[in-house]
This record gives sequence, structure tokens and C-alpha cells, in this order.
Amino acid sequence: MASDYDATEFVDTDFQAHKSPYGTPAPNDPLRAPTRDEVDRKVVEAQQKLAELKRAQEDLERERAALEELRRRQTEFQTGRQEMIHHLTRGLGLLEEAEFNARRDAEQMVKTVTDFRDALDKIQAIHDETWTKDNFSIELTRGLTTIENARMEWNAARLKFSVLDGEAKEKSETETISAPALSPFANASFGELCKFGLAMTWPLVLIALGALGVLVAVLMRH
Repeated sequence: MASDYDATEFVDTDFQAHKSPYGTPAPNDPLRAPTRDEVDRKVVEAQQKLAELKRAQEDLERERAALEELRRRQTEFQTGRQEMIHHLTRGLGLLEEAEFNARRDAEQMVKTVTDFRDALDKIQAIHDETWTKDNFSIELTRGLTTIENARMEWNAARLKFSVLDGEAKEKSETETISAPALSPFANASFGELCKFGLAMTWPLVLIALGALGVLVAVLMRH
């Protein structure tokens, strides 16, 4: 029995659709060599990706720099805070101690001023011209006691307040500075010093010359 033959039954339409009329691969064939346009397009795409990566790298660099600056500022903040806490705590302690000492010294100074005024008033209240023969011994003893008490107040205050020795110290320094100026050779010239030295040593020179002459005479006799 003969049946009708259909030639299209054995034709692969998908293969025919991708087959080039000149025997070259189809455009979507993975084995096909890329065209110039495709290469140019890929180059452009690669350049775009490189540009995007470069921008991303620059963004990361800026972010890294900002983070490093932030870390530096945080470190500076922490270090500065600890440093200032230490300095201020120590400074407060020193100033409070100095304030306490100054207040104590001021209180002692006020008390000493009061004691000085009382001692001065007591000494100035002594009128020895009014003493009589009968009360002379008693008044003299009383006056010496008043003066001795004042001297004790003065010596005790000198140990506490160095400012009370300022006059004596200034006088000592003045004497020390002026002492070299009192030397007789301070303003003498070199020639005057030579003359003075010769005047002081010429007797010794004469004695030496005489001894030398005696020695020469003795040697000549022998």
C-alpha cells in the first residue's frame, strides 16, 4: 500500500532557521567569531565597568579616609579627656592645698599683726621718765619683761614669715656687692699694679742679689 510522502517530515526547522545560507554559523551560535561591532560593544562595556569600579574605589577611599579621620578624632578625644582629667584633678589638689596654706598663713599673719600692735602699744606705753626712786626697780623689771615678750613675738614671727628678714637680707646683699669695690686695687691700672708689686718685692730682690754676690765671692776664693 502506497502512502503519500511528505518531505517536510524529515526536515529540522530549528536547524534550518539557524543555518546560514552561506554555510556560516548563525548569529547566536557560540562557536561563531565575534564581529567588530560586538568587540567594540564589549570594549565599551568593559570601560564602563572599569569606570564604575574606579568610582566605587574612589568612594571607598573617601569613606576609608573619613573613617580614619573619625578614628583619629575619637582617639584624640579620649586621650585629651584622660589627660585633662589627670591635669585638672592634680591641679585642683595642688591649688586647694595652696589655698589652705595661704588661708592658714593669712590667719596667722592677721594674728601676728594683732600681737605686734599689742606689743608695740605696751612698749610705747612705758614712760621711764615718770619712774621714781621708789618704783624704779619694779617698773624696770616690768619694762624688761614687756620688751622680752615683744622680742619673743618678733623671733617667733621671723620663723613663720620670711618677709620679716627682707631688710636684713637686702642689707647683707648690698654689703656683699659693695665689698669688692672697697678693695684698694679695684680701680688701679696695670702700670700702677706693676709699680705696687715692684715696691713690695724690691727688698727681696736686694737680698737675693746680696746672697748671689757672697756666693760668687766664695767661689772666686776657691
